[in-house]
Amino acid sequence: MLTRKIKLWDINAHITCCLCSRYLIDATPVTECLHTFSRSCLVKYLEENNTCRTCRIVIHQNHPLQYIGHDPTMQDIVYKLVPGLQEVEMRKHREFYHRLVMEVPGDIKGETGSARQHLDPHRNNETKADESSNKEPEEEKQEEDSYYHQSDKQVSISLERNSSKLWGLKRKWICCFTQATLLPLKKFIAKKPNLSSFNKLDILCNEGILGKDHTLKFVVVTRWRFKKAPLLLHYRLKMDLL
Repeated sequence: MLTRKIKLWDINAHITCCLCSRYLIDATPVTECLHTFSRSCLVKYLEENNTCRTCRIVIHQNHPLQYIGHDPTMQDIVYKLVPGLQEVEMRKHREFYHRLVMEVPGDIKGETGSARQHLDPHRNNETKADESSNKEPEEEKQEEDSYYHQSDKQVSISLERNSSKLWGLKRKWICCFTQATLLPLKKFIAKKPNLSSFNKLDILCNEGILGKDHTLKFVVVTRWRFKKAPLLLHYRLKMDLL
């Protein structure tokens, strides 16, 4: 089996925040375009802006902070790729709470323990049994809450072309969070050499055109209620009404 080593700087562009040029901390994607930033950087940026820093798409005219999420999977990847980053960040958190004479939250304590396990994998099997037996119910609940987005409801989708003149997708079966809007789906479909912009696409459900700001939950409730999964969506080139 052939293996190839990849140097960290080759993937730095994918795991750094373009607002501060540092590794992602508390990775936070924009719901509309899925570009990811460090949470503190993005919140500060959106206090005076309503567009994505990377693609300049309008997130929301008045309340852009309501259209950002949390990506614990991406953050786990960053912590595993960058040696010592998680321990340094958790130490900063503990020092911050100590300066304010406040109790350190349980999720930070839990993340610190997991970071030590990553750095010392030979002790994982030895400590796993002890940790599970010593965990309090409140600690277990806090650990689950720190990854609550992973348990969000999802919807299965089938993307079908509305005309034989259009291209077919190799991956037409996808699964998305119900709070996601249709804009990422348009961008996913538009990634073809012969389509310059996702704005040239219409997405339909039951022959009705859907807006790019509609969430999948809204589509399921209003257009696909009482029907079996997957949610069937059709796409076509936008029709010129003139």
